[in-house]
Amino acid sequence: MAVHPISLVPHGGACTCDDCPHGAQEGHRRAVAAFLEKRDEFAAGQGLPAAVARSAGASRQWVSDELTLSARTVADRGREAGTSWLYLFSRRAVLAVWIAAGVLLLVQVGASLGTGWSTARTAALLAALVLAGLLTVAARAQSVRGGLLAPLVGEDNRLSTSKAVASAWLLLTAFAALLPALRLAASEPGPQRRALYEGLAFGRALPLLAVVALTSGAAVLVRRVVAVRILGQRLQKLPADRPRGVDLLTDDAGRGSFPDAQYVLVSTVVLGYAAVSLARFPDRLPRLPWALALLVALSAAVYLAAKYAEVTRPLVLAVVRRREPGDLDAAVRPGDDIEIRGVGFVPPGAQTPEMLARLVVRIGTVHVHVPLVPVAGGFSNPADAVLTVPVPAEVEPGRVELQVVTAAGVESNRYSIDVAE
Repeated sequence: MAVHPISLVPHGGACTCDDCPHGAQEGHRRAVAAFLEKRDEFAAGQGLPAAVARSAGASRQWVSDELTLSARTVADRGREAGTSWLYLFSRRAVLAVWIAAGVLLLVQVGASLGTGWSTARTAALLAALVLAGLLTVAARAQSVRGGLLAPLVGEDNRLSTSKAVASAWLLLTAFAALLPALRLAASEPGPQRRALYEGLAFGRALPLLAVVALTSGAAVLVRRVVAVRILGQRLQKLPADRPRGVDLLTDDAGRGSFPDAQYVLVSTVVLGYAAVSLARFPDRLPRLPWALALLVALSAAVYLAAKYAEVTRPLVLAVVRRREPGDLDAAVRPGDDIEIRGVGFVPPGAQTPEMLARLVVRIGTVHVHVPLVPVAGGFSNPADAVLTVPVPAEVEPGRVELQVVTAAGVESNRYSIDVAE
């Protein structure tokens, strides 16, 4: 999708254009409201043209096509709103970084009223300014992709838990290393300089360096594992409209994820311990007990094991002819509806109407798009475990193979069915 310059000035409460953040978000809200109204209207049996109202199959197909078109509009508006949100967040994140530097200045000035200004306070402010400047440059270079969020966003346009944890440790370590480095630059030869060098000793910093290496390695390994499983069609990944903070604690479907949550929780607690240690002894790198470093290692191992064990490949278990009440039992014939039972047809992140409309069932050489069947508050078809599709007249009688192709492009196993004349 082409990216156009985005205006930072909202055009007003009724604006729905896509060249300003407010307009893109308002346009997305209106598109969602129009889609929900149309879906509920069709679910109640209203809005059907007279030409198709008397045929159940024709009316179902017409409703599905209308909802598919509306779903594409919602998805387009959602992507526009996501791009605008990322651009706006980038500007606000840079402002937040400099506000944090200003808060640090006020805290240092307030603390120096009773004890006086010191070289350590000057080094802390200079280190904060250097990091803020580097982050600002990085954010400007990736302003359209979210600025400071750009390194933390995965290929699926969601915040990556492993990248966020590794980045937090890298930022703390960089700040902790800048403090004694700046003090060394201004210190005279003597006991103070020797103490600063001792604070950077390898033995003292080994637990901290081990945690940084471990979390960074986990981020790289997770990326590799996910890429290999996607290429092997053992994992389904679908892009999100925009990254959200809740992505750090949930799976792609927005459900709470224990591996992600425990990794973030443990890392936050140990990171807080390291920050307190740095605040008390700014002349040396934070000293982490090996017990806390081992705790982070165990948490990372659980996170990696969960990523490796994750499997979302579709699987067809059975195919049966769908019988309406009052119908006779019979073989599957062209024109009948069949019910495909299995697992993994709607992977995490594919619950949106646009993604549901991408489901396809291949019956022999004929590709059948799974119709959207609206009900109050959602859709009865398709579902993660059951798909209902008609058998087209183009299917030749005899034994044919059936496959499900999900929205992520992953194919299920082949399942043979007999089609009678």
